[in-house]
Amino acid sequence: MSIPLDRLYHFFHSLCNRKDIVIYCFNPHGSKNLVNLSRFKPHTNDVNDYKNQLCNLVMFCHDQEPLNYNLYAGCIGINDLCGINPELTDTIGKNTLIENQQLLEQLIPKLNLKIVTGGLNWIAPALLIHSEKRSINLEQYQNDNYIGVYYWCHALIAKDWYRYAEYDIDLDKKVADTKDFLIYNRAWTGTREYRLKLTELLIEHELPIFCRTWFNPVDQDNDYREYKLKNSVFEVSNFVLEQHFEASNAPSTSSADYNTEDYQSTQIEVVLETLFDDNRLHLTEKSLRPIACGQPFILAATYGSLDYLKSYGFETFAPWIDETYDTIQNPIQRLKAIAQEMKRISKLNLDEKHRLFKQLQSIAKRNKEKFFNPQWQNMILEELRCNLTLACDQFDQTIKYPL
Repeated sequence: MSIPLDRLYHFFHSLCNRKDIVIYCFNPHGSKNLVNLSRFKPHTNDVNDYKNQLCNLVMFCHDQEPLNYNLYAGCIGINDLCGINPELTDTIGKNTLIENQQLLEQLIPKLNLKIVTGGLNWIAPALLIHSEKRSINLEQYQNDNYIGVYYWCHALIAKDWYRYAEYDIDLDKKVADTKDFLIYNRAWTGTREYRLKLTELLIEHELPIFCRTWFNPVDQDNDYREYKLKNSVFEVSNFVLEQHFEASNAPSTSSADYNTEDYQSTQIEVVLETLFDDNRLHLTEKSLRPIACGQPFILAATYGSLDYLKSYGFETFAPWIDETYDTIQNPIQRLKAIAQEMKRISKLNLDEKHRLFKQLQSIAKRNKEKFFNPQWQNMILEELRCNLTLACDQFDQTIKYPL
C-alpha cells in the first residue's frame, strides 16, 4: 500500500515501553522481499557491541501479509548474507564470516527473518507480530525460537482507511435499479488464483447481469489463457472470460478506500479475500470495508472465516443467506457453493428480493454501528496490548532462564 503506516509501528514501540526494543518491518509496507525488511527505529545500544545486543528484544512486524516461512527458510548462504546485510559484513568482517562458515551454515536455516539483524538476537527469541490464526507457518516460526504476537492488524488499518464511511449519508441512498452483487475482482495471480474459477462460475450460472464486477485478462504480466496455476482445481476452460466483463482500472491501493457509487448501486458485496485455498484464518481490510459501509456480504475466504468475524462480535446473514459454504473445507466445493447461493438469490422475484435485502440491511446496519463503536475499536487495541505484554514477559523469562 502507498498509504503510510509508520505511526502504527511507533505505536508498537510505545506499547512495549522499553528501551531495548528493536523493530523491523517491511518498507515499502506489504513487501515480501527480504531486502526490504529493515530496522524501523534505531536501538540505543552501540551497533558494534554485539554482546550487549544479544539481550535486546527484536520484533518483526509481519502483520500485513500472510506469513510465508518457506520463502525465507534455508535459502541463504554466506555470500547472500553479506549482500542482504552489509551492516553485518562491515561490523564483523567478511573474513570472520567465512572463517565461521560451517557454524553459520548450521545456524542459518533456522534464522529465517532474523538473518537481517546482523547477529542481533540470532540466539535469543524474537517477537513476530502477525495477523493469522490456525497457521502452520506460525508453528514453524515458533519452533525456531520466535514468539508469536497475534492481533487483527487490518482492523486497525480499516478503522483509519474507512473512517469517513461513518458519516457518509450517501451510502444509504440506493439507486432505483441496483445490481444484486458487488464484486471487486482485480488481481488473480498468487494466492488469488481462485478468482479465475469464480469468474468462470459467474458465467456458467448466468450471473454477470446481476453483478457489478470487473475482470482483467492480464495480471502481473500474466495472461490467464497461458497462465499455469499452482492449484489445478481452479483451472478454467472458458478462454473468453474478458468478453463478459469490463476491465478494471483500479490500482493496487484501491482497497484502502471505498466507492460510494458502488455501494449505492448494489445490494450484497461478495468479498474476495487474499487467502482462499489455504487453512489459515487471515482476514484483511477487504472483509471490513462492507461492514464499515453498511453493506451485507458473502465472504469468499478460507473456511471458518465467518466464525472468525463472529468472534469479534459481528453478525452474519444466516438464515437469509445460506452460509454453509463457510464450513466447507474443500476450496473448489466452497467456491461452487458460493456461486450456487448467488444464483439462488438472483432468481428470486422482486418482492422476494425486497424482503431479503431489507432483512440483510438491518443486520448490516448493526455491524456498521459496532465497527465504529469506540468500545469495539478499544477491544482490538486491548487484544494487541495484552498479547504484546505476554510476549515481552515470555522473552524476559527466556533470557533470565535460558532453555
